[in-house]
Amino acid sequence: MKFVPDHRLLAFLVQVGLAFSVHLVRADEKPMMKAVVAHEYGAPEVLKFEEVPRPEPKEDEVLVRVIASGVNPADPLTLSGKYAREFGTHLPLIPGYDIAGIVEKTGAKVTNLKAGDAVYGYPTFGGGWAEYITVKQWEVAAKPKTLNFAEAAAVPMGALTAWQALVDTARLHPGQTILVHGGSGGVGSFAVQIAKARGARVIATASTANQDLLMQLGADVAIDYTKTRFEGVAKDLDAVLDPVGKETLARSYGVVKKGGIVMSLVARPDPVELEKRGIRGAAISVHADAEDLAEIARLIDAGKIKPVVTEVLPLSEAIAAQRQAETHHTRGKLVLRIADEPKG
Repeated sequence: MKFVPDHRLLAFLVQVGLAFSVHLVRADEKPMMKAVVAHEYGAPEVLKFEEVPRPEPKEDEVLVRVIASGVNPADPLTLSGKYAREFGTHLPLIPGYDIAGIVEKTGAKVTNLKAGDAVYGYPTFGGGWAEYITVKQWEVAAKPKTLNFAEAAAVPMGALTAWQALVDTARLHPGQTILVHGGSGGVGSFAVQIAKARGARVIATASTANQDLLMQLGADVAIDYTKTRFEGVAKDLDAVLDPVGKETLARSYGVVKKGGIVMSLVARPDPVELEKRGIRGAAISVHADAEDLAEIARLIDAGKIKPVVTEVLPLSEAIAAQRQAETHHTRGKLVLRIADEPKG
């Protein structure tokens, strides 16, 4: 008897086979995400908006769904590749050193965070300009309850830098006086508030347009550096915080009293000047620290510190945000929104 194939059965079997093979391929595929990526070092224009594989957390990491990520004045330096070796960066590079988001998944050795936790933090090697990021558990802490995610993303790197300079290095305490250069900027705006929270008297400099902001932040004396030389107002200080360098740093040694300290974010204070005047100096760098972030969050929720958010842009505007960061004249912080604020 001759076998006659049933064409409908064959068609059905082919469809099942195709569906099964497609399912196998999909099961093998890595989940993807949108991110801003640099495949080469250079100007902001090297940034590309792409689909890339979503990272998976190692046993001591958490996967965070990013809601917002901050833009920092130091970002263009990282993107340029000028300090790639010092910063430990490599290509391809996803910028973003301030994040606020929600824990999606935790590694086996993570004990202090769980899925669903709202967190904020400073990922040491960037990666925040993406829908997801993996971070070590010591790089993030619980998000301040009184801030939304965009506001929280404006805090970590700037506030940590100011905190570690004023609290850890200068050991600023009540009754002391500090001069904060660039008091309206990403680090300066936090330094003014942290100094006030620690009971210090604060003198701060900014341009004409930002004098009102200095007073809102709590500065005792606001100096318009475009009209007044700070040496004529600030004398016999306990500390100076300098994010400007060059001439500003050179003129700062003379306003500090013996035993005081000059701290710079952009240069190493001149040892000859320090020795001649009997003062201390420190080149400030920042590191991630969950305990510091938790302390900063407590001060925010107590109403002692607030971030200054200039503008919130979509992730697709990353190049424009990076161009603005290059000017070093942003009032407070720019933030990139990566996902909608969670409801409730």
